Amino acid sequence: MNAGTAIPGLAGTLGGVDISIVIVAVLLLFVISYIFGREEKDTNDFFLGRRQVPSIVACLSFAAAEISALTIVGFPATAYSENWEYVPFFIGQAAARILVAFLFLPVFYKYDCTSVYEFLRHRFGPATQYAGSAFFFLTRLTASGVRLYAACLSVALIMGWNLVQTLLMFTVVSIIFIAFGGIKAVVWAGAYQAICFFAAGVALFIYLIYQIRGGLAEAWQIADQAGRLSAVRFDFNLNDPTALWVGILSGFFIGVASFGTDQEMTQRLLTVKTRKASQKTLISTIITVIPVMCLYLAIGTLLYVFYEQNPGVTRPDEAKEVISHFVANSLPHGLKGLLLAAIILASIDSPLSSLASSFISDIYRPLTRNKATEKHYLFASRAGVIVFGLILALIALACVRVQNILWFAFQIFSITGGAILGVFLLGLLTKRRANHGNIIAMAASTLLTLALLLLSKFELIGLAWSWLIIIGTCTTFALGYLLGPVVLKSKPTSRQNQV
Repeated sequence: MNAGTAIPGLAGTLGGVDISIVIVAVLLLFVISYIFGREEKDTNDFFLGRRQVPSIVACLSFAAAEISALTIVGFPATAYSENWEYVPFFIGQAAARILVAFLFLPVFYKYDCTSVYEFLRHRFGPATQYAGSAFFFLTRLTASGVRLYAACLSVALIMGWNLVQTLLMFTVVSIIFIAFGGIKAVVWAGAYQAICFFAAGVALFIYLIYQIRGGLAEAWQIADQAGRLSAVRFDFNLNDPTALWVGILSGFFIGVASFGTDQEMTQRLLTVKTRKASQKTLISTIITVIPVMCLYLAIGTLLYVFYEQNPGVTRPDEAKEVISHFVANSLPHGLKGLLLAAIILASIDSPLSSLASSFISDIYRPLTRNKATEKHYLFASRAGVIVFGLILALIALACVRVQNILWFAFQIFSITGGAILGVFLLGLLTKRRANHGNIIAMAASTLLTLALLLLSKFELIGLAWSWLIIIGTCTTFALGYLLGPVVLKSKPTSRQNQV
């Protein structure tokens, strides 16, 4: 059956089988939340699952967090409108996993960290911990707001809802799911989500192949002639973020910052029992995450070919809507429900757990001097999930004008990610005493990268955004090293400077 005969009668409709698939998929999340959340007794349960999560589950959950809505929605949009020049990032991020596994994870287990920013307290002092956690809030809230917007935009287009209705519904669902279940629910549900993302992607890929006249061979030829298969660009142009060496380098720095200093990602790695198990979990994500990302890039390319072969079929108004537009208007019942379920699962925002864990471990506990009961801290953790959920919804609403969701998310992360990564590397690679100097370094680095991004946006300078996190990391590291002894206002604890 060709593409032209697959479309009539499908536009804007959901069949009973689609609705059933979606209902079952969401109900399973609540079942998981109930099973793993009913015995939450303290914050060790709520944030670490008592480090009893199986490695394979943690690996799949990590993959789900990395894939998220940005992969399901953003990757097809990028391949549909551009090409495959995101591939060098994969190489850099694979190398980043290895560095994080052997440089970062050992100290997190050494200090028995609930939040990775507790390491900054042990190494430098409380001021650096507060700053690191605050920068995480800023980075993760913004980046997760973009992810939430990407998922809810797709669901809204498929269901015919407005964005506010969709955001409200999924914010409530996310808060209930995570506030009750904690990290164990997040991790086990993440494993389930990763399987759904892969299954939905494979099903859509196969369907698209059958809808393209001439199959995969013809699709390859059309995409190649249009430059949609370009994956590597060998040049030394600083203004080109997709050049091979620039992509690898920026992918490496973004990967190290994401996997080693972002509580959203590392929290999953800290739920397994031992350091070695955690290291194996992280390295194994190379073979679970990258193939799925390539799969969704391929889907974007096939969508381009599909619309090229069928000029009479209405295209999406914007590239960021391509996956949801195709699901709503061109998929048969059953497959439509499967893709919709995958996008909805990506809307259930797991960062709420990591935001709450960082707030309690890095700010609330130290300020209350750990004098409250575990029941109180568990209640405060759940209250934090509610507050952060509402903030995420507001940020998602502010992302309406974003065009390329994928690149925008990386740009936002690069502004503050370099500041956090720089201070972590200062603690891991040197024995330099510093505390308040780190705050100055992080603030200066963030202002510098923000200024460079704005200057490049207004075309006043020629600098690819890929350099932002590299510049930010080096600036923080250098300033922290130089300013540390000068503005050190507190004596180091007995555990500082011991890595």
